[in-house]
Amino acid sequence: MIHFTNEIEAAKMPNSVEPIATAAMRRRTFLKGSGAVLVLATAGGIWRAYDRGVFTAGTGPAYEPWKNWRGETDHGPLALVRSAILAANAVNSQPWLFKVTPSSIELYADQTRNTGAFDPYLRELNISLGCALENLLLAAPPNSYEASLTLFPGKLSALSENPKSELVARIDLAPGARKESELYQAIPNRHTNRFPFDEQKPIPADFVDELNRATADEPDVKLFSFITDAERRKVADIISKGAAELVHSYPEMLAGNVRWDRDSHSIQKFRDGLTIDDFGQPPLATALLKFLPESMEKVTSPLQIRISYVELMMRGRLLGAIAVRARYDRAQNIAAGRIWQRVHLLATARGLAARPANQAAELVDQERLHGKQPTAASALTEITGEASWQTTFMFYMGYATHPAHATARRPVEQVVV
Repeated sequence: MIHFTNEIEAAKMPNSVEPIATAAMRRRTFLKGSGAVLVLATAGGIWRAYDRGVFTAGTGPAYEPWKNWRGETDHGPLALVRSAILAANAVNSQPWLFKVTPSSIELYADQTRNTGAFDPYLRELNISLGCALENLLLAAPPNSYEASLTLFPGKLSALSENPKSELVARIDLAPGARKESELYQAIPNRHTNRFPFDEQKPIPADFVDELNRATADEPDVKLFSFITDAERRKVADIISKGAAELVHSYPEMLAGNVRWDRDSHSIQKFRDGLTIDDFGQPPLATALLKFLPESMEKVTSPLQIRISYVELMMRGRLLGAIAVRARYDRAQNIAAGRIWQRVHLLATARGLAARPANQAAELVDQERLHGKQPTAASALTEITGEASWQTTFMFYMGYATHPAHATARRPVEQVVV
C-alpha cells in the first residue's frame, strides 16, 4: 500500500456501483432536511466543527512545505531536501532522513517509520525512499549542482523487532550550470488523486510512449502499461481480488497503518499520516464525516461516492505495473520508486492524475511471509507475460474529476540529522 496511500480502504468498498448521477440525486434529497441538523449543531456545539477541522482542511503549518519548497532563505544542498520531502510515500509515513554537507547528501531509511505487517519486508518503505531520491536528483540542476548517485546494496528481509536508521544512498554534489526541467516544476503540484477519474477521456498515445520510455536509464526496472479495455479489466480484476484476499486472509496486517491515522489536531502535531480529507470523497460528505459522531456516519452515506474498486480502476484509462529483476533487492526497489515518482510527475505535468493500486503486489509479500503458494506472483506474471520481471508496484492514471489534496509534510528541520 502506498500513497502512493491507504489503498486497502478500497477493498472495503461496496461491490455494487452507485452511479454518480444517483448519488447526486440522493445528495439533493438529503440537503432538503439538512438545515435543521446544521442549525442545531451550530446552537449546541459549533466547537465540534472547528475541533474536527471541518473548515481547515489542508491548511496550517503541516502543509507549509508545499508552499515554501523554493524558500528564498535556502542556500546549498538543503534546497534539494526541500524537494525530496514532497515525494510520494507509503501511507505518508515519510520514512527518510538526510545527512547534509556542502558537497554531499546521504539518504537514510528511517525504519522506525514502518507500516508493520502491511510491509513486512520494508519493500514499500524503500520504494518511498526512491521517490524522495528522484525529487532530490531532479532538484540538483535547478539549484546549480551536478549530482552523482551511489546506491548501497542490500537485501530486503523481515522487519526487525528493533528497527533503526540505515544508509541507503549518497549523492555527491559538484557545481554545475543552472537548468530547470518540466518534472522539477511539477513537484509541488503532484498529489495522489483518489477521486473517480473521467472515464470518457482517453489518454493520448504520445503520453503513453513517454511513459514507456521512463525506464530507459534503469536496466533493472521495467514499466508495463495496459490501455485496452480487455487488458485493463484483466489487471483490475487481479488487483481487486488481491485486495479482497488481503482483507479476509490477513486481517492482522491492517493494524500496521493505525498509527498513521490522523485527525485535524494530530496532523498538525506530527505532520505525517492521513486524514479523512485524503480519501477522495465529495467535500460535503468529508465535512460531515468529520463533524458528526461515528454513530451517525450513515447520515453521510447518500453523499459519499459509492463505486466498486474494479470500476474505480477502470475509470483510469491506463493501468501500469513497475517490475524489477529481483523483488527483494533493496537498490532495485529504490530504483522502482524513482520510476514511480518520475511517471507521476510526468502525468502531473501533462494534466493527468494518478493513484497507486498495489494490493496484488502486497499479497505477494503476505504469501511469502506465511509460507503459502505464490498465487499472487503467478497472477502478476500472467499479466506481464515475462517471468523474469517481478512486479513491485502498480498504479492507474486518468483525467481528474476533482483536484487532489496535498498531504502533510514534516519540515526539513525534522528530517536532517
